[in-house]
Amino acid sequence: MNKIAKVTVSFWIMKICATTLGETAGDLLSMTMDVGYAVSSIILLSIFLISVIAQLRSTAFHPVLFWTVILTTSTAGTTMSDFMDRTLGLGYTKGSMILVGCLLVVLTVWRISEKTLSISNIQTTKAELFYWTAILFSNTLGTALGDFLADDSGLGFLGSAALIAGLLGLILLATFFTRLDRVMLFWFAFVLTRPFGATFGDLLTKPVAKGGLNFGTIGSSLILAAMLIICIIYTSMTERRVLRQLR
Repeated sequence: MNKIAKVTVSFWIMKICATTLGETAGDLLSMTMDVGYAVSSIILLSIFLISVIAQLRSTAFHPVLFWTVILTTSTAGTTMSDFMDRTLGLGYTKGSMILVGCLLVVLTVWRISEKTLSISNIQTTKAELFYWTAILFSNTLGTALGDFLADDSGLGFLGSAALIAGLLGLILLATFFTRLDRVMLFWFAFVLTRPFGATFGDLLTKPVAKGGLNFGTIGSSLILAAMLIICIIYTSMTERRVLRQLR
């Protein structure tokens, strides 16, 4: 039985909420609480491993569990990217290029091994492992890309979010009006929603002097967590209603 969420409008809304929350929550741990990027990465990667093992061991789709794993990949990806770019001194450009390479390797091996990159019909543990590995790298890459656009490109937080939103709009148009491969478009959109979440998270948390809205990491995390919980509850109720109809 496929244990992956169906790709609907609510999926993308929850994806953006989860990745934005991952940005603010990761910054809350590493910077606001002054834990540091290295220790934060170890802590959050451990939480990710626990959640993904629970997901792999489950026998059915559970919205709460699924989105918990998405959230943990996002929080871990935030601190991992910051550790690479800032602590190791690789910078946003080199860090992004390394992560792009890692993601392409995962997707290539997945394609060769499973003959498809489709996420609509994942039936084996191996395919699901590829799926979660690709998501972890895409969310880590998204943080680096978001930071690069916001800090090094000169666009700022709002300009970067607007640019990525425009690219996502083009992908949406391509989905409805072209014959481009839908799996390819999905992965482009999946990767881009992470830097959108990263830049949007920075827009919420950073001070006004730096182009942000100054909600802070705590306030922004609470707002985003509430939005994500509401969406998960709605999705869970919808899933139960569909199951009752099938019975």
